[in-house]
Amino acid sequence: MSASGLLAGIVPALISWIVILMIRGSAWASRLADRPNERSLHSVPTARIGGLGVMAGALPFAFVLGDDAIRIVAGCAGLLALVSLADDIESLPIQVRLPAHTAAAIVAVLVIAAPSGTRGGLDVVEVAAAILALVWMTNLYNFMDGSDGLAGGMAAIGFGAFALAALQANALPLAFTAAAIASASGGFLVHNFPPARVFLGDAGSVPLGFLAGALGLHGALIDAWPAWFPVLVFSPFIVDATLTLARRVARAEPFWKAHRGHLYQRLVLDGWTQRRLAWSGYALMAAAAASALVGRTVEPEVGFGIILLWAVVYLLLFIAIGRRTRAA
Repeated sequence: MSASGLLAGIVPALISWIVILMIRGSAWASRLADRPNERSLHSVPTARIGGLGVMAGALPFAFVLGDDAIRIVAGCAGLLALVSLADDIESLPIQVRLPAHTAAAIVAVLVIAAPSGTRGGLDVVEVAAAILALVWMTNLYNFMDGSDGLAGGMAAIGFGAFALAALQANALPLAFTAAAIASASGGFLVHNFPPARVFLGDAGSVPLGFLAGALGLHGALIDAWPAWFPVLVFSPFIVDATLTLARRVARAEPFWKAHRGHLYQRLVLDGWTQRRLAWSGYALMAAAAASALVGRTVEPEVGFGIILLWAVVYLLLFIAIGRRTRAA
């Protein structure tokens, strides 16, 4: 492995870990404390500062080792982190947050889908669909950041899979960027593994979701992986968030309000410890990522079979958890 690859795989974790360690005892930590309420899974005030460490560890490497498109995507992620930090401090209304998410998605998709270096770019309908998907990915990652260790582990595993696939495809700027994000997420996870000492916060979960979607699209358009690859890699979060949203809409519930109806939340409310949930989530995430890595190298028919198998697995999990638990 090259020196750049080694740096991207190790240094971001150290930066993330050190930045969070330094902030944990500061006035910022107290100001950004997440205080428990009726919708929380935690019982003591916990600082939402982890995202500051993750972004400090990952984004500089994206700017230094990424290509032009990745640098612009990283810049959008940085701006989203700032908006989300303001949201962590002052609780911004959705009328401010959603336009920021949408603007970042528009810029990222237009830059990534530019014809130079891609398979001819995207048509108007595909661009619109990509923007909507990226806005949803930005938000669903935030929705799924509600249990100790879960979002950090998904980032480490998911972006790690991106890095391996991009490395195999010789897409080195993408591989190094994804490795840096995975590494920085690992540094955060040291502080966040159950019982968590810090939370990711919107300043971490929002840009991480955005980066997962944007880099996933970028990899598809430069032929580093098929379009379904990033969806399967991050499918544990995508499936839970999407099915939960659909369920709440079908029940005419105010889906835009905070709740404890996600499958992972219902398992904790049913008696699972957050540590057990984290390890189970890691196993599911690792299996999805491993099968995606295998699927991208086999015949299309086999790849389709892998996707179909996972659809059945998620359906059975959704039914089993629904029968075992009650909605919050």
